[in-house]
Amino acid sequence: MHKADGLFINGTEKVRLVVRFIYNREQFLMFDSDVGHFVGFTPLGEKNAKMWNSDPAIMEFVRAHVDRCRHNYEIVASITVERRVPPSVSISLVPPSSSQPSPGRLLCSVMDFYPAAIQVSWFQGQQELSEHVVATDVVPNGDWTYQLLVLLETPPRRGLTYSCQVEHVSLEQPLSRHWEMPPDAARSKMLTGIGGFVLGFVFLALGLGFYVRKKSS
Repeated sequence: MHKADGLFINGTEKVRLVVRFIYNREQFLMFDSDVGHFVGFTPLGEKNAKMWNSDPAIMEFVRAHVDRCRHNYEIVASITVERRVPPSVSISLVPPSSSQPSPGRLLCSVMDFYPAAIQVSWFQGQQELSEHVVATDVVPNGDWTYQLLVLLETPPRRGLTYSCQVEHVSLEQPLSRHWEMPPDAARSKMLTGIGGFVLGFVFLALGLGFYVRKKSS
């Protein structure tokens, strides 16, 4: 078997072609465009290297392959090296398990971005939270985009603002999503009931006052 690698430095400014020939897990022959000819590593490899280096057609073919690598790079660069897809970011509250009385955990979902390199941070107010943060591996979606989930294991506290900040090459500046714990449901119901009672009392007082004034007149 053989394995060919095209190595690129600064785009296509420098292109290096390395072709390795392997038999029984042992490399016996190699062509390196920086060297300019075949090099053998075993008696059989040395024999083939001497024969192929003396064949002008073979040498012209492998040297021309460097230009083919440069041409192929320019074709695929627009969908690989130069491609940028910004992530979509959302925060959700993961419900606690039956054994956990806490209000749950915050999950930052970073979806559908390219390339794979990305930085995600959790903040409580202006303070970055470096502990109790767990992230999955960056997972490919199968459509040239990736996803990442980052969990804040510390339970959120009421009255504080939490932020998930994402830095990615597709973004001109970091992207942040903010989250605050909603008001307690029981407390909201109690305040609503008190408000309704006070409002009813006010209407009752106005009604009685109107009735008394009408009767006295």
